[in-house]
Amino acid sequence: MMPTDGGARLNQLLGLAEILEIPAATIAREMRRRLKPKPRRRGGTLRPGHETPLWLALAAAVEPHLRPRGEKARLARVLGLSPGRMQEFFRTRTAMPDAERTLFLLLWLAARRRGADRGQ
Repeated sequence: MMPTDGGARLNQLLGLAEILEIPAATIAREMRRRLKPKPRRRGGTLRPGHETPLWLALAAAVEPHLRPRGEKARLARVLGLSPGRMQEFFRTRTAMPDAERTLFLLLWLAARRRGADRGQ
């Protein structure tokens, strides 16, 4: 049977806790700082992602209409954009159009869903 001195062990554990208290607090503070979301600049440009669910939904709705050959280029001409910019909007989703083009895109999508002429 091993002799146990509860008071001595408790003092050892308390001493260890005191030694670890400052580094633990420092680590916790640093982790809170790193994990804290960065504030958005007022008027800053939004990028497609979790903060833009409406754009992601619109892009997903438009994408099937762009699958036929030449449709993406045709829409790019209508919007006054390069085909590469259309790629950024609908394939890689790294950019979003300005407000005017987004509204036009909504009208274009509504016309497509109604079955309007493709050549507009």
